[in-house]
Amino acid sequence: MSQGTKWLHHLSKLSSANISSGLIEKGQNRVIDASLTLIRERAKLKGELLRALGGAKASATLLGVPLGHNSSFLQGPAFAPPRIREAIWCGSTNSSTEEGKELNDPRVLTDVGDVPIQEIRDCGVNDDKLMNIISESVKLVMEEEPLHPLILGGDHSISYPVVRAVSEKLGGPIDILHLDAHPDIYDAFEGNKYSHASSFARIMEGGYARRLLQVGLRSITTEGREQGRRFGVEQYEMRTFSRDRHELENLKLGEGVKGVYISIDVDCLDPAFAPGVSHIEPGGLSFRDVLNILHNLQANVVAADVVEFNPQRDTVDGMTAMVAAKLVRELTAKISK
Repeated sequence: MSQGTKWLHHLSKLSSANISSGLIEKGQNRVIDASLTLIRERAKLKGELLRALGGAKASATLLGVPLGHNSSFLQGPAFAPPRIREAIWCGSTNSSTEEGKELNDPRVLTDVGDVPIQEIRDCGVNDDKLMNIISESVKLVMEEEPLHPLILGGDHSISYPVVRAVSEKLGGPIDILHLDAHPDIYDAFEGNKYSHASSFARIMEGGYARRLLQVGLRSITTEGREQGRRFGVEQYEMRTFSRDRHELENLKLGEGVKGVYISIDVDCLDPAFAPGVSHIEPGGLSFRDVLNILHNLQANVVAADVVEFNPQRDTVDGMTAMVAAKLVRELTAKISK
C-alpha cells in the first residue's frame, strides 16, 4: 500500500471519529493552492524572461509529474523526473540536439519544476482531484507564452490529464502520436479507470484527440484491439513494422486541428536499448527507429511527454536515464521554434 493510499485510509478513520470533513478539505485545499501557486509563479517568471529576450515562438518547458501509483506492476516511474533532468545535463555529452538546437538557450528549453504529487496525496487527495490538479498545472504553463509543456513522467496515467489540458486550452481536439509497447486503452484495467493501461481510453472517450496513432505495439490483447476499433485508433504493431516503416518515417499530422501531441513510453524501445522500464517486452523499436520517426514527422508539435522510465530497474550505469534524456532533447527540438 502506497503512502498516499495509507493516508486516505487514515483520513477515513478520522472522519468516522467525528473529525470534520470540512477541516480535512480545508487543509487539502491549502496544499493544492500552494502547489499550483508554485507552478504558476515559476511559469510566469520563465515566460517573462523569454518574452523579454524575444525571438521565441515556442519554448519546450519541462514539467515533472512524478506519479507512479497507477502502475499495474511497479511504481518506480514516480522517481524518474529528477533522474531524467540529471541525465539531460550530464557532462558526458553536450547541450546540442541532433538538429543543432542548444538546450542551454532558455528560448529552446526551460523548466518549471515538478507537480508535488506525493505531498498532495499525503493529504488524502483522491485521483479525481489529482487528475484535475495535473491538468490545471499544465494549463498554467500554457498561459505563459511562449511556453509549451514537455512532461516528465511518471507512469502513463498522466497522459490523460495532460492531453485533456492541452486540448481544452487550445480549444479543440489534437492529433496524437503515441509510441509504446502497449496500447494503454483498456476501459478500466483491474477496475482502475485511471490506470496507466487505460489513459488513452479516457482521452478518446473525452473527444480530446481527432487521430491517435499508436506505434511499436507488441503486447496487445483482444480488448486492446477491440477498443482500438471502437475509437478508430490507427494501431501499428511491431510484427508489421518492416512493411509500415516508410509510412511511419514520413508522417504528416495535425492538418485541420489545433496541433500534435507526442507521447513516448520508454518501453516502446526494445529492452536492449532501454532496460530500465517496468514492463520489459522484447521485440521493440531501435532508438534510431524512434528518432527517424520524430525527425521526419511533419507537424506542429504543441506538447509531449516521456513516461514509464523506471530508475529502480536502470541497473546498467544509468543507460535508460540517458535514453529518456535523449528523447527529451529531441522532443525539445521538435517543439521549440
